[in-house]
Amino acid sequence: MLSTHFFPGHVANSFEIKSTQLPLVALLLKTPELARVIEDLDAQFGPHGESPDFFDKDMLVLDFADLESASLSQALPQLLTTLQHCRLKPVAFRNAEKALAAKALACGLMEVSADMPRAKPMVQTKRADRPVAEPVREIVREVIREVPGPATLVIDKPLRSGQKIYARGADLVVLAMVNMGAEVVADGHIHVYAPLRGKAMAGASGNTRARIFSLCLEPELISIAGIYRTSENPLSKDIQGKPAQVRLSNDGQDKLLFEALNP
Repeated sequence: MLSTHFFPGHVANSFEIKSTQLPLVALLLKTPELARVIEDLDAQFGPHGESPDFFDKDMLVLDFADLESASLSQALPQLLTTLQHCRLKPVAFRNAEKALAAKALACGLMEVSADMPRAKPMVQTKRADRPVAEPVREIVREVIREVPGPATLVIDKPLRSGQKIYARGADLVVLAMVNMGAEVVADGHIHVYAPLRGKAMAGASGNTRARIFSLCLEPELISIAGIYRTSENPLSKDIQGKPAQVRLSNDGQDKLLFEALNP
């Protein structure tokens, strides 16, 4: 028998249900060759990879987009194991064909819609004291609300080789040199008011609008929302060692743009 606390007119005081929005990382697979994906993930974020501490048990959604083949289903358990070794926690998947979806469900993942809409808050209402005399017409208006920006982490000391700073859920401002072998990572923007010679990774949680600014740009690696470029591909002379910003193109091509900052 249900408790009377759940009938209209009664409100439970032992709990409260609220809507929430959790930060998730999405892994967009761009090739059906999962063996290659596994190898690249391990080389970048595995225990012996370039950035083994980049993630910290972040929840992850697998996005299969339009990929579908038998090899995907067969290699899925190995992919999940690799993600766990990279300090990621796969919890859901989306955009999967029927066979692959069945395999993912069997592996303990939950299926979410492509746009992952936020759940509506659960509310309790009381019955009206008297019936409404005439129908009520519901009017829906779009409300645009300005959301406060992320916090900012400020570092005022030089970063040496082997040091790493991660501004989780925030912008990062560095007032001193980032030496080679050092890493600066932020979920938001990165500002370096000094030479940037190490690795800089902005938009680490997938923010494609994040940018990187430096008064002297000469990095080992630059990355925004997972799109990266290393020093093996030299910057142009008007950018290398000069004040510049880095951003992603807005044409859907996922291309890093390097732009000089003129005084």
